[in-house]
Amino acid sequence: MEHAANRMNQRLNVLRAGVLGANDGIVSTAGIVIGVAGATTNTTTLLISGLAGLVAGALSMGGGEFVSVSTQKDTEKAVVEAEKIRLRDDYDGEVQELAQIYIKNGLSEELSRKVAVELMNKDALGAHATAELGVNPNEYVNPWYAALSSMISFTIGAILPFLSILLFPESERVLFTFITVLIALAMTGFVSAKLGGAPKRPAIIRNVLVGALTMAITYTVGNLV
Repeated sequence: MEHAANRMNQRLNVLRAGVLGANDGIVSTAGIVIGVAGATTNTTTLLISGLAGLVAGALSMGGGEFVSVSTQKDTEKAVVEAEKIRLRDDYDGEVQELAQIYIKNGLSEELSRKVAVELMNKDALGAHATAELGVNPNEYVNPWYAALSSMISFTIGAILPFLSILLFPESERVLFTFITVLIALAMTGFVSAKLGGAPKRPAIIRNVLVGALTMAITYTVGNLV
């Protein structure tokens, strides 16, 4: 049951990260194309700037996630290796340390000791890594998966403002892109709040305001150029 709950939490975290990545793609690309649209109505220029922003943003997100998660993975491996040494040098002390964790969680001292002994007889390293460190030594985080997920989610989000600024008529492209982006941000705010169990209205308002402010500022900058 606990394993199933952990798997479900991992899936929700991945989905939530995907929604937030798409949100970044929407805001970043919308800021670029709206800003350029403030300076020029040339469709080719908008195409090049939007595409460049999409590619650069996706690679930046993917690279950032790869570096961050790789560091996390290295840290997890390091603490697990340190735990191996402690188990080798002071096994009885580690049994007591694990028992103390269960005592703090509300079990009796006798039961905590029994649980610790049984778990460590089965898998001493796994029992300690999970309860004490919050790490599964058989399933480290995957930096490639995180990088690919970030790149894909950012790209999906970026496509919306990118296509909007190109497909709408020249005289209406800024207004319609602005509206389309705000609707999309309201949706990502709603979904991220729902997945996180947070109040939906503040998340939606916050998302929409940040997006509107971003586009208003970049459009103003484009007009001033």
